[in-house]
Amino acid sequence: MNKRSVWRSPLAILRLAAATVLAVAALRTPGFVSEPNLLSLVTTVSFIGCVAVGMTLITISGNIMSFSLGALVGATAMIFILAVNVGGVAFGLAAAFIFAAMVNAAQGFLIGTVRANPIIISIASTALIYGVAEGLTQQGTVYAAAGIRWGLLQGKVLGLPVEFVALVGAAAFAQVLLSYTVFGRHLLMTGSSLAAAEVIGLRTWRTVTGAYLWAGLFAGLAGILLASRYGSASMNYGIGYEYDAMAAVLVGGTSIRGGEGSALRTLVGALFIAVIEALLLLWGFRQEWQFLIAGVIVLAVVALQTRTRRD
Repeated sequence: MNKRSVWRSPLAILRLAAATVLAVAALRTPGFVSEPNLLSLVTTVSFIGCVAVGMTLITISGNIMSFSLGALVGATAMIFILAVNVGGVAFGLAAAFIFAAMVNAAQGFLIGTVRANPIIISIASTALIYGVAEGLTQQGTVYAAAGIRWGLLQGKVLGLPVEFVALVGAAAFAQVLLSYTVFGRHLLMTGSSLAAAEVIGLRTWRTVTGAYLWAGLFAGLAGILLASRYGSASMNYGIGYEYDAMAAVLVGGTSIRGGEGSALRTLVGALFIAVIEALLLLWGFRQEWQFLIAGVIVLAVVALQTRTRRD
């Protein structure tokens, strides 16, 4: 047995132990298993989970993460509401998805063609998105016109919030992309070794652009779900989502170096993070503690992944 296989076993044991401790803590916390709390939990995880599914594709591509996805959620929500007020829900959906896809695909194109640093590009894009949004909407919040009928964007499906059903569908779709399409195979190869992928003739810039485009669509879905749920939108929507999303991606086992990952495991990771945050809320901790715990989890998983690769 080599060192790598030796370290894999403790990592699996650690994940199992963490899940067990979390389950026990949840069951022993008053109010956690109540219907209102569980409905709130699955609804909240739906928005972050959609961002995390998109983040998974970016991380697998070898570009670590995107800090702009949270800002994109808020901007897409605003575009959706404004478009709905002009042309109805169908027009709003088309406008919002096109906006989210194009904004994020532009980042992927820059990263894929000129090898721009993905972190720098995402930070610059975040500033640009916030700047443009604040310039165009001086009031900060936009509201849907009275009488808008949201249809399938609101309500429940089989007793579950439609937002959670959308998340499960998004994760399943992303997993199909990864496992059963040419794009998925190219994405895994590009993330594993960009140089090797180019040697065998892959146009890696297309793959990276595609990863960002799909990530934009999934983040846009979160923005649309938020806007339709509350009938309004602002750039406050999506704040901090990118950090929870990255925590979910890493907890789900996606390699920080790229080339390996699963959208379905990210879904499990998102649920794990959501349970932790729900427990902190029930225990009376402020939101700052939620960010702290998410950061600690990211650091711990990155450290463990780095140690595993070295050995």
